[in-house]
Amino acid sequence: MQTFKKILIANRGEIAIRIIRACHELGITAAAVYSEADKTAMHVREADEAYLIGPAAPTESYLNQQVLIETARKAGCQAIHPGYGFLAENAEFAQAVADAGLVFIGSSPESIKLLGNKVESRQTMAEAGIPIIPGIKTGSKLDDKTLTKEADRIGFPVLVKAAAGGGGKGMRVVEDPADLKASLEAARRESQAAFGDPTIFIEKYLVEPRHIEFQIFGDSFGNRIHFFERECSIQRRHQKIIEETPSPALDDELRGRMGETAVRVAEAAGYWNAGTVEFLLDKDRNFYFLEVNTRIQVEHPVTEETVGVDLVREQILVSAGEELSWSQDELRQRGHAIECRIYAEDAAAGFLPAAGPVHLMREPGGPGIRFDGGVETGDEVSVHYDPIIAKLIASASDRPSAIRRARMALDDTVILGLTTNIDFLKVVLEHPEFIKGHIHTGFIPQHLPDWKPADASDEQLALALALASLPTERRIVSGEGGDTSIPEPWQEFGAWQICGGSVR
Repeated sequence: MQTFKKILIANRGEIAIRIIRACHELGITAAAVYSEADKTAMHVREADEAYLIGPAAPTESYLNQQVLIETARKAGCQAIHPGYGFLAENAEFAQAVADAGLVFIGSSPESIKLLGNKVESRQTMAEAGIPIIPGIKTGSKLDDKTLTKEADRIGFPVLVKAAAGGGGKGMRVVEDPADLKASLEAARRESQAAFGDPTIFIEKYLVEPRHIEFQIFGDSFGNRIHFFERECSIQRRHQKIIEETPSPALDDELRGRMGETAVRVAEAAGYWNAGTVEFLLDKDRNFYFLEVNTRIQVEHPVTEETVGVDLVREQILVSAGEELSWSQDELRQRGHAIECRIYAEDAAAGFLPAAGPVHLMREPGGPGIRFDGGVETGDEVSVHYDPIIAKLIASASDRPSAIRRARMALDDTVILGLTTNIDFLKVVLEHPEFIKGHIHTGFIPQHLPDWKPADASDEQLALALALASLPTERRIVSGEGGDTSIPEPWQEFGAWQICGGSVR
């Protein structure tokens, strides 16, 4: 077993902060990295050490494998934690870390490579008897002629998908055969830009399925378990924005079968460390293997809150050579948890990113509320990276109580200076079909296709402008020998919030 004294966190934002706190709990020094755009970022301030790795562009900083490994070695780190996104599912990076004599806190390069390619993983799972969605046969050519022929065989609608990566990148739903050629071209371009690989494939598109994922974990001793499911069906542009556990669609029998299948997937791939097996569940309660995310998930907190585990801490311990802390029989779900992803984006304009300064950030509190944030008052959401600001997690004894608690916590969340999706999240939580648990991956386009926020009154706008003009500032140490002053108009007066025409 190895002892980690210092870990390099090859990421940024809220996931970097989450890993930093797990390191501190274990008495491990947390070394952050940052681009020129992130020199005053929250994760830099939270870390014990911070190292500049390049310009703002991800390809020149957070995706620069050589610089990250060199930085880890110079800093005296024994391991690198990739978080999620960036290089977290890059088998080449995992291998390069190992070749440099460091530990990659994740699965093996071989498992990542196998499961990272959707075409190869489909074949592996089919051979292991795992139910898969009807799609192109592995080994087929992936040129337009073959894909068109296979789409006709499978039957429309079909889903065009990137063979590498995830997160909805390089994905297109095609209902009309006449649209297939353009969708193939667009998906290739997006896949190349996101993952450096233009390879795409197709599979049958299931109408109104649920997206159910199971948290899996394995260690180097051959132990593999699951930590139950997460319902991830509320999505915009194929990306999740609200997740919960337990799923309102699963009973004990179906949960047991899906959990056992998830563990079989892990065994078929020789998988260890944290991962997520994703399934689609149709209206007839048939489930199909979708993919494996070979990393910690954005939505991991809802599992932590209901099962009582620290998944990031466990990642570190397993990577250090320890055996899993639990057996399957020891794990139980308790209560209900819901996560709302708070983004700097304009939900009324097709969820376009909305970068800018954070003039005021006030987190919600109270029983059962967890807030995993990545920015504070005075920070800025950059145009260069994913616009996630924070994750709000509400836990309660049952689903209705968790929904009410999440809705109230969103009301208590104050983020001024940015356009966010908070109002949209409230509308989803209040929707009668969501409350009933009648959800699927097409919920938003079906029920909220043209959502617009209520117009602010003249009084509200005047009050906002008046508050924004109040002059105060705070000082932030940049970490490079100088101080940066950032405006914070509300600090002198406490938390001001416009609420239905009044100010508090």
